[in-house]
Amino acid sequence: MVNFGIIGCGRVSGKHIDALKQIVGAKIVAVCDINEEKAQKAAIQAGCKYYTNYDELLSDQIIDVVNICTPSGMHPEMTIKAARAGKSIVCEKPIALTMKDASAMIKECKQNRVSLFVVKQNRYNPPIVHLKEAIDKGRFGRIFLANITVRWSRGQDYYDQDAWRGKILSDGGVLLNQTSHHIDMIRWLLGDVSSVICKKATFAHEIETEDTAIALLKYKNGAIATYEGTTCAFPRDLEGSISILGEKGSVKIGGFAMNKVDVWQFAEPHAIDEHIVHSITNPPNVYGFGHLPMLKEVVRSLQANQEPKIDGEEGSKSLRVIIAMLKSAKLNKEVFVDEISDEDVNYYY
Repeated sequence: MVNFGIIGCGRVSGKHIDALKQIVGAKIVAVCDINEEKAQKAAIQAGCKYYTNYDELLSDQIIDVVNICTPSGMHPEMTIKAARAGKSIVCEKPIALTMKDASAMIKECKQNRVSLFVVKQNRYNPPIVHLKEAIDKGRFGRIFLANITVRWSRGQDYYDQDAWRGKILSDGGVLLNQTSHHIDMIRWLLGDVSSVICKKATFAHEIETEDTAIALLKYKNGAIATYEGTTCAFPRDLEGSISILGEKGSVKIGGFAMNKVDVWQFAEPHAIDEHIVHSITNPPNVYGFGHLPMLKEVVRSLQANQEPKIDGEEGSKSLRVIIAMLKSAKLNKEVFVDEISDEDVNYYY
């Protein structure tokens, strides 16, 4: 049995609780939140005890893994403390807000010989799984163009419901928060990014960070991609989509969370294509259904003593791209991703 403790009982913690309750070999031992009402509510949902101090949760010897579902700016300190307590970690996105913090988290987990898993649940969307397989099998031939479009609606009340939202040190903006999964996806599917040119702005919200950004990404394999992300699609969400064009095929995965096949066409059709075209998962929210297969993989990896597929190193690759995008917008120039180091701390100031 792998025993879990969940730190942070906000919106995404419910996805962790629902998923873990379905996994054979997993047990939720405790949850924790500084807001006792939230902690109590989550404990009832999970069927476990609760803490209001995460140091007390970390001292619980029965817990093997902690799931960190707190605001992004808190991930580094909590991960490092958990590693020193001998716990493996499941960290929600993004791994951190700076490369320096991400590197410190990775180093601490290695030194303490614990596993660090970073949540990238959209990689497990059924249409995305099929798309990754098509790329790996060479069905596109040479890929030359891709696009990520995230047009979501977030009113001022979304940012006002928690003090950390839209803040530089605790949250980040549309790049680090709302669209970090999409940036991870376009890097994971197409390969390493060479350089970025980015522009960002704050149009419709009273927040410290951007609510809109656009970018051009150049890849080491010669492909180029465009990115558009915003929380200013009023009055409701429009899409969270990814398109990939190659010499032998074109695919667009749409919906509002990369969960629906809009276009699936190849010069050489396969028998499975008709099934894929109709694979619509329709999740109830932007989190999708990916936490269940992702956390199943966590349990399998720990039980088999295997390295995580999406570890700290993998999770920090998309963070490096995002930091390059922020630097490009700040300095108004093309930025090469390989030149981003731990010294590239914050480009909001």
